[in-house]
Amino acid sequence: MTSTMPLQTIAPTRTWSAVLFDLDGTIVDSASDITASLAHMFTQLGVDVPSDEVLRSYVGPPLLDSLRLTAGFDDAEAWEALNVYREHYAHRVLCSPVFPGVAGVLERLHAAGVPVALATSKPESMARKVLDHAGLSQYFTEITGASDDEELSTKAEVVREALRRLESQGVDLSNPVMVGDRGYDTLGAAANGVPTIMVEWGYGSPAEAGDAMAVVHSADQLRSLLLG
Repeated sequence: MTSTMPLQTIAPTRTWSAVLFDLDGTIVDSASDITASLAHMFTQLGVDVPSDEVLRSYVGPPLLDSLRLTAGFDDAEAWEALNVYREHYAHRVLCSPVFPGVAGVLERLHAAGVPVALATSKPESMARKVLDHAGLSQYFTEITGASDDEELSTKAEVVREALRRLESQGVDLSNPVMVGDRGYDTLGAAANGVPTIMVEWGYGSPAEAGDAMAVVHSADQLRSLLLG
């Protein structure tokens, strides 16, 4: 998300009963690794590699859907492409750095006793590896991602499953909030009655922030909004 995005007025300090986080573009800066694997995928399939702008548009939404809608692949082609992508990305998935200050926000939430869940469209198995490698898994009550078979993949489905898992642990869900960087995060959270805080350092465009509760430009600002 570019630095030209206007900062929305921050809502008054609230006590959040649980916080859900997106992963790519919110916690880790994974765009270059994802787009490199996408470029490899297109090359292997004998398809012209799209522009950098188009490649970045794949970061965030469920990839199988994007391969159908953006690349124009049919179901069989999309699955073949997804498998080629995953094989290549498996060697890069642990390369993505954590955005500055985000680990501190997660640590503070954990110390304050606020339940935190991951809700990402990245396969859950990969997401766990990323958080484990970054030393962040300890701060999460639940880690929820897409299923390998893509039966669970949309952000609305993933958020719903994250909330279900939190509820099964007795977490208070009276006032949850989502933290993400794309319009898909906002829409997926809203489908479950959850407001979203958009982070400006991610991969979304200014137009994607229109339905967010607030937009923050730094980890310090995010911490203040989540913890007061």
